[in-house]
Amino acid sequence: MKRTGKKWVAIILGLQLILALPAAAAAVPALQPLTPGTAEALEADSAANPASSTGSDLAPSARSAIVMDADSGTVIYEKNSHDKLPPASITKIMTMLLTMEALKDGKIKLTDKVRTSDYAASMGGSQIFLEPGEEMTVNDMLKGIAMASGNDASVAMAEKLGGTEAEFVAMMNAKAAQLGLKDTHFANCNGLPAADHYSSAHDIAVMSRELLKYGDITKYTGQYQDYLRKDSAKPFWLVNTNKLVRFYDGADGLKTGYTTEAKYCLSATAVRDGMRVVAVVMGEPNTKTRNAEVSGLLDYSFAQYANYPILKKGESMGMLTIEKGVKSKLPLTAQNNYSILMKKGAAAKDIRFELKIDGPVKAPIKIGDPVGKLIVYQGDKVIKEFPVDMPVSVERAGWWKLFKRSTGSLFS
Repeated sequence: MKRTGKKWVAIILGLQLILALPAAAAAVPALQPLTPGTAEALEADSAANPASSTGSDLAPSARSAIVMDADSGTVIYEKNSHDKLPPASITKIMTMLLTMEALKDGKIKLTDKVRTSDYAASMGGSQIFLEPGEEMTVNDMLKGIAMASGNDASVAMAEKLGGTEAEFVAMMNAKAAQLGLKDTHFANCNGLPAADHYSSAHDIAVMSRELLKYGDITKYTGQYQDYLRKDSAKPFWLVNTNKLVRFYDGADGLKTGYTTEAKYCLSATAVRDGMRVVAVVMGEPNTKTRNAEVSGLLDYSFAQYANYPILKKGESMGMLTIEKGVKSKLPLTAQNNYSILMKKGAAAKDIRFELKIDGPVKAPIKIGDPVGKLIVYQGDKVIKEFPVDMPVSVERAGWWKLFKRSTGSLFS
C-alpha cells in the first residue's frame, strides 16, 4: 500500500521510539516469552488504552482492531477489540468454519452436489448468480464464498448442512458458544444487515484461528482468481475481494466485508518464516485505508516477534481413551502448530510441555469439544496453556458392541 512521505516518517519515528523503550529500562529484560500473565496484562491494559501494547495507535481509522498470533492466540495489539459491531461478510468465516468441520467429520465431501433453493438464489449483494435448482459441488461453493463473498452460495451451503438457514444459524451460534465467544450473535449466514447480528474483532480473530486449523482453507481464501462454470455457456470469473492475497507478501486469506452500517472490514492472515498472524479491522472508512492499516499491523508483528515451536501439525501428542464410544481409543495428533510467541532475539531455554486430559472422556462427544490441555513450562513455571479439542466426533457404542468389548478378554 502506498503512503505519503510524512506518514512513513511518522511511522518510522514511532517504531524507533517503541524499540528504544526497553533499553531505557535496564532492570527489565528486553526479550522474553509472552507468558499467559504477560498476555493477560497486555490485554487488560490495552482495553483501557488501545495503544498500550505498542505505544502508538497502529489502526487509527478503524473502529476496532486486533492482531493475534495464530498459533498461540497471544494478542500482539488491540483497539476496542471487544466492541460489538456489525461484521458484514466476515460473518462467512463461521460459515466456512462449519463447512470445513463437516468435511473433516465426514458429513459431506468436496464432490457432493449442493442444490440452490429459490430462497438462496434470491440473495442480493455479493453473489455468484446461482439460479434456482442449479447444482454446484461443495468445492465450488467454497470458492464462491471465500473468493467472491457469495451471499447466495453461503445460504445454499447453509441449507445443505443445516436443512434450513435458520437451523444452520443455530449451529453457528452453538459453535460460537463452544469457542467461548462472548461478543457474538448471528442472525444469518452471510452478514447481510439484520437485527441482533453482531461480533467483535476479538471474536472474529478467534474464529479465524479456528478456521486456519483446516490448512486446506487457504487454497480458497488465498487464491486471487479462478472460474466457476468454466466449461459451461455462462462461465463466471472469480476475483478475490481481498486484494492483499496478491499484493502483500505471505497473505493467503481470509475474508473481507462491507455494508453501509459496518463500513469496511477485514480479517487478514499472512505467514512469514513459519509465523502466522491474524489481523482484524472493523469500521474502516474505505478499502485503501483498510488495506494500508492491516498491512501495517502485519508488518509490525513480523518485525517484532517470532515463534518458538513446541509441536508441529501432525506430530503425536498421545492416546485418548473414550469411555463407551464406538472407538475406545483415539490417537491424538497436533491439529495445528503449537508454539509460543517471543520477542525476536529472545533466548529460549528449559522449555518443555506435557499433555493433561481432563478426567474421563465419555461418548458421545463432538468434534471441537474440549478434552484437555497442552501445558508449556519454562523450568517449573507455566508459560502457556493450549486447549486440546476432539479431532473428530465419536458416537456412543451400542450395547452389543460394549458387551463384546467387556467380555472379549474372557474368550481371547
